[in-house]
Amino acid sequence: MDYRYHCYIPAGHGRNELPFNPCSLLDFTLLRLEAGESWSGESGDREILAVMLSGKATFTVGAAKFAEVGGRPNVFSGKPHSVYVPAGSAVTVEAHGPVEIALPSAPSDLAVDPYVIGPERVVAGRWGAANFGRTYHQILTEISQPDLPARRLIVGETFTPSGNWSTYPPHRHKVDNLPAEAAHEEMYYFKVQPSDGFGICRMYTDEGYEENFTVRDHGVHMMPEGYHTVVSAPGYVTYYLWFLAGTQRTQGALEDTGLSWVGKAVPMLRDLGH
Repeated sequence: MDYRYHCYIPAGHGRNELPFNPCSLLDFTLLRLEAGESWSGESGDREILAVMLSGKATFTVGAAKFAEVGGRPNVFSGKPHSVYVPAGSAVTVEAHGPVEIALPSAPSDLAVDPYVIGPERVVAGRWGAANFGRTYHQILTEISQPDLPARRLIVGETFTPSGNWSTYPPHRHKVDNLPAEAAHEEMYYFKVQPSDGFGICRMYTDEGYEENFTVRDHGVHMMPEGYHTVVSAPGYVTYYLWFLAGTQRTQGALEDTGLSWVGKAVPMLRDLGH
């Protein structure tokens, strides 16, 4: 099947780009370097949040230098370090060992200095209940980090336990109808633990289009439209870095009305999830 909204990003040495991208605002690249190697580039007219998936690196962004950012060995081992790279910036990354860095980006006209988001600024919590309970890290959101400037990007991480569902009930970000819904594109970048495992994600639209996709390491779910949800196979934990961009940074999602009763049942189900 030729998927419209799913792909596996190459995971080779250096900077890896999406093979295609149906989104008009969001983009994503994956940077992989070995010890002592470096990469340099330009942000152009885009803001970038460099999320350290694993390893440690020194960033030079314009005139600012951030030494030895990162440290977690993998995404399943603690909160991340991240570096916000504003539009119009030259950036150099120097690896202090093998590193893997996610680079979500979106258009920006915001004039601001670069900054580091340390693990102490990342907010952790739990959404859902029973077999649709999952944990999250909010890295750069208007809710948890309102003092950190960004033009469009909203970024976080979700960890879905063995056999559990995430983003459930399924929701969409189609139109600006605040506070109920905000128009945003969204992407997920996946990893699985253990790495030979899998999950499934489903995306569908009000017009009847549907895709079901096998979640494996380096899978990317690209969502300029549609409802979406994810489930982990029993025995495996799935991780996804999620990032959104729209005309504004106020989050809002509309649940599938046919399944929204599940969310209303959370108070009754919460104790079953522990």
